[in-house]
Amino acid sequence: MSKTNTFILQGKKSFSDSKLEQLNFDFNKINTQNAEISSNEIYILASKNQDLNLDDLKNILNANDSLETFSFLVGPRSGTISPWSSKTEDIIKNVGIQNVTRVEKFYGIHISNFSKDADLDLSMFFDRMTQSIYFDYEDCKDFLNIDPQRAVSVIDIIGGGLKTLQDANKSFGFAMSNDEIEYLYDFYSKVARNPTDAELMMFAQANSEHCRHKIFNAKWTINGASKNNSLFDLIKETSKQSPNGIISAYKDNAAITEGEEVERLHLDDKNDYTFVQDKLNSTIKVETHNHPTAISPYPGAATGSGGEIRDEGATGRGAKPKIGLVGFNVSNLRIPNLERSWEGDEHKPERIASPLNIMIEAPIGAAAFNNEFGRPSTLGYFRSYETEFNTENKAFGYHKPIMLAGGIGEIRDRNNFKLQITEDYHVVVLGGPAMLIGLGGGAASSVSSGDSDEDLDFASVQRDNAEMERRCQEVINICSSQDDSFIEFIHDVGAGGLSNAIPELAKDSDLGVYIELDKIPNSDKSMSPMEIWSNESQERYVLAVHPKNKEAFENICKRERCVYAFVGVTTSEKSVKLFDSKTDSYPVNVPLSMLFGDLPITDMTVSKSKSVDMDEDNASQFEFDDSLKKVLRHPTVSSKSFLITIGDRTVGGMVARDQFIGPYQVPVSNYSMSLRSFTSNSGEVLTIGEKPTLAVNNPAASMRMSIAEALTNMSGVLIKGLDQVQVSANWMAATGEEVEDMALRDGVEALSKSCVDLNISIPVGKDSLSMRTKWEDGEVERVVKSPLSGVITAMAPVADVRNSVTPELNTEIPSKLIYVKLNNNTRMSGSIFSEVTRSNFIKTPDVDDMSLLKDMFNSIQELVSQNKILALHDVSDGGLITSLLEMAFTKKVGLKITDKELNKSNLNEYFFSEELGLVMQVAISEIDIIEEKLSSIDLSTKIIGSISDNKDISIANELENFFSESVITLEKHWREASHAIQAIRDNQSIADSELNLLDDQDYSGLFSNESFDETTLESFNISKTKPRVAVLREQGVNGQMEMAAAFTLAGFEAVDVHMQDLLDDKVNLKDFNGLAACGGFSYGDVLGAGGGWSKTIIHNDLVKDQFETFFNNTSTFTLGVCNGCQMVSKLKDIIPGAEYWPSFEKNLSDQFEARLAQVKVKKSDSILLQGMEGWSMPIASAHGEGHAKFNPNDLDHLILNNQVALNFVDSKETNTETYPLNPNGSVDGVTGITAAEGRVTIMMPHPERVFRKLQMSWRPNHWQEFSPWMQIFINAKRFLN
Repeated sequence: MSKTNTFILQGKKSFSDSKLEQLNFDFNKINTQNAEISSNEIYILASKNQDLNLDDLKNILNANDSLETFSFLVGPRSGTISPWSSKTEDIIKNVGIQNVTRVEKFYGIHISNFSKDADLDLSMFFDRMTQSIYFDYEDCKDFLNIDPQRAVSVIDIIGGGLKTLQDANKSFGFAMSNDEIEYLYDFYSKVARNPTDAELMMFAQANSEHCRHKIFNAKWTINGASKNNSLFDLIKETSKQSPNGIISAYKDNAAITEGEEVERLHLDDKNDYTFVQDKLNSTIKVETHNHPTAISPYPGAATGSGGEIRDEGATGRGAKPKIGLVGFNVSNLRIPNLERSWEGDEHKPERIASPLNIMIEAPIGAAAFNNEFGRPSTLGYFRSYETEFNTENKAFGYHKPIMLAGGIGEIRDRNNFKLQITEDYHVVVLGGPAMLIGLGGGAASSVSSGDSDEDLDFASVQRDNAEMERRCQEVINICSSQDDSFIEFIHDVGAGGLSNAIPELAKDSDLGVYIELDKIPNSDKSMSPMEIWSNESQERYVLAVHPKNKEAFENICKRERCVYAFVGVTTSEKSVKLFDSKTDSYPVNVPLSMLFGDLPITDMTVSKSKSVDMDEDNASQFEFDDSLKKVLRHPTVSSKSFLITIGDRTVGGMVARDQFIGPYQVPVSNYSMSLRSFTSNSGEVLTIGEKPTLAVNNPAASMRMSIAEALTNMSGVLIKGLDQVQVSANWMAATGEEVEDMALRDGVEALSKSCVDLNISIPVGKDSLSMRTKWEDGEVERVVKSPLSGVITAMAPVADVRNSVTPELNTEIPSKLIYVKLNNNTRMSGSIFSEVTRSNFIKTPDVDDMSLLKDMFNSIQELVSQNKILALHDVSDGGLITSLLEMAFTKKVGLKITDKELNKSNLNEYFFSEELGLVMQVAISEIDIIEEKLSSIDLSTKIIGSISDNKDISIANELENFFSESVITLEKHWREASHAIQAIRDNQSIADSELNLLDDQDYSGLFSNESFDETTLESFNISKTKPRVAVLREQGVNGQMEMAAAFTLAGFEAVDVHMQDLLDDKVNLKDFNGLAACGGFSYGDVLGAGGGWSKTIIHNDLVKDQFETFFNNTSTFTLGVCNGCQMVSKLKDIIPGAEYWPSFEKNLSDQFEARLAQVKVKKSDSILLQGMEGWSMPIASAHGEGHAKFNPNDLDHLILNNQVALNFVDSKETNTETYPLNPNGSVDGVTGITAAEGRVTIMMPHPERVFRKLQMSWRPNHWQEFSPWMQIFINAKRFLN
């Protein structure tokens, strides 16, 4: 064991007061204690230098060497490296400190009267899958010691025979079938040698169900008759029948669909930004990450999103992710103190997380990765479902959850296809180093939860580092913008690690590979060759680069500080050879034909059983009022705000529609929309459809209704035609049981036929077919399996995103509400009503006539194109009443709902049935025309109500009133689950504050009060002078494109300046008129937001002097936004007039907050805000550390000197600290300040993301092309003219 010099420092408090209070409560409640808890961060450093000077490190870490005594410490599991460690080591290296080989963060926990011998539950302090408890500092020091490298294991099948291979299969967790074991035994017997563990692990991952999709490629025999098509054949049939718009399907990491020529913001080889004409196509991909999320929700969901992002980036010769989506299915939540009559007692195995814990941790993981990478997450869904156990102790549910991650991106037309490479190309690993994490994940995800060894669950846990993936994407972006990209082949590293990705590169290129083990970047020197080869460390790609481009490619990576390694070459010999120079041996040396050989095709033999006749319950036996409360409170129906506000939805500046609707920002949007460019009105629309509860009784109907829901969600956006709709189909099922195998077949057949009938294609998808959890519960074996769960993600090109309608009601035009249905049925099986009442219904909603659905969609499209629909909402979970109420919530208005056919016996069926339909708001003057049009195609159409003159929702027929309740009361029911989870996850006070806003009579939502005249922009653009602005970024910054676009459109020459350019003295700030420090997550914000970035400036005299000179130059300006604001604020000692600036700390909510927030421009000396005094309008706000913390009296000084530029305000334009109007809790709502006589302006919100009106989820009707925030960039140009 090698000797390491270790140093220990103590840092700041580990947790906010509210988080510590929550931990204190949880610990005392579970352990029946009355203890007091405190906590500090502890930093343990390893160095080759025993005399390391700690002063600079103390400064960088804001730490000291005065150590307290703690009851225990929490840190990463032995053998792992935390994301915090990786990013902090980057900072230490970049500020010039040498010889620090490792730094790691622990949490020192002190509990009064603690005894480690007591049998206490400490689970609330750590994640058992990624962290461990250490009881003293020596334990923590041992954590840093490096064990000797583990050797290759050789499986002695020559001596031990087939049984040796079978035993290895179980002990290593290969999850190979008997056919595969016999195949390998036969191969190695013929070549007369024993296999290595590296070869077997590689084979197991490459041939897992996860990678090979054996069931979708299987032969089917049903009731003795052979089927002539596989499930994959059925899917591909849709693309054969409707090929329009498809460029690439089934043969790359994502599908590519037809785009159009637009102005693309281009970064040239001089790092100048310009708009150029280019054809940009679209990519679409949707993945799942279910098993990792079940065992460790945060990293499981984070790496799920990260893996899907890599799929998009690795499409063609390099693509760019644009907008994302996230979805979750879990079993019943059972929220404490929020009992639900339909949930019952919880039964689950200890080794998986609870549904509530998953929904607290996993969404944050997914959101955090998307946020840090810089991809807006603008769409999603959440379903909670679980049935009672039957007499066989089996139930339907999602103990093994669904974690869905997807998105769409853009790819230049010239980069659609990977090139055919030849031998002697460099094989490059791009991205983070190898670590012992995620080992065998492909195989682990291919078996039912409970079938694998629990120790192997730990091995398959993964770790996220979105900031590293961002650096990789920057390299891809630069290469893909070239006329001829250096990247000729690219593949993401996912399941199986390099052992899968590199052989895939060889197979796809019809070549072999020779790889040198010691050239693979590796952070854990104790790993065996098998572990280095097959670990699933995230944020990595495999590329092929021509030898002539090697040096130029390296320079790009160095500038982006992106880890890279030339690990080998392609060969004409079609084999995979992994050479270990330390042992002068080959841990892997097999032909590709063995790895991707013709294994026996899986046979699926099933018998279709007859349905059992059962009695249906009578829906009318349940009280409507009580049922409505329950339905609104069901997590599937209720508000999803707690899932949405944690995710950045504006980064990139390409979002035209997110989940929030109207001035009150209610999360009821049917779709998401993106823009194709910063100057175009064209874009894409994205929707989701899923109805798994119907599959319990009718799998085929479930899939027909899923595709139909995706289309009704899309119907409010004018698309280029149904034949341009492309679908990703994701399949989750508990296969291996005949009834579930048959359900999968029925569902695939139904979807295939539906799409063919609709002229829709399915060019991409994924399957996860081990959705079963089984465990021993005392002496009882329990099984929870998911029903067939087909999730449909639909995308279509949009010529003009302005041609769209949402559920937001129009309160200005006299109108009526029209209910449009495909039929007059009220089938109740699979409905939320049936869940909350625990009632049994047999008949499921269905699309009985697909041609009628097609006619309805096309008719709605025509009405949208003619601007005849004021508002539109689909009918789905929760039925008609939910759709009506969600529309009412958008404006906080009452509705008069009337139908002469209503009576007490049909209320529940009428309002809670989830038959396919739409609710339209139309002007009274248009009703006759619309009714006639829809009735002419045999749609069921009726006027069912109007906006009332009070705040009540009333239901009546011509003679009798059946229901009346305040819209606010009903919205409180609808927000209850979101509020409860927010209170547990974040803190109670902010959750209460948001809910209490419903009762605030003075709150009227977002508004605009300004006098912006966008015609001034034209006069500035025609100016011949183009001042230069440095668009400054550090590693992890992700907001440079939208910043550059805004300045370019205002007439600037925008230049990309990376901090590495300044450190290398290749760029000097004296050559610029303006400086814009962009938003993002520099170094992942590990040392406080902007902390690492500022320290790289302060600790480098050359760079520090440049910034100080620039700030003092009276002819320059500086704009710092979000992360740039935080960074510049930490430079206040070198900025004139900034001595009273605050620090920006963690939001009071303890959470990342993304909101469209109302701000007011105050009278200040800011040159960027001149002429905007008194303007009040919404702005994008997205940050986790925006709380402005002032020293005593400092704010008074800033106000006195006119240095407060922006404040969050309420509806009366009064500065506010009320959450969520003020999303970070800053005193007096301060969110923008100035210095240097107004030449330096920093602000937490993002004007650069919303300089166009289309970039806002709500805007007033009088805005034209630009929003008033464009004035900032006009003012910058005016200052320099």
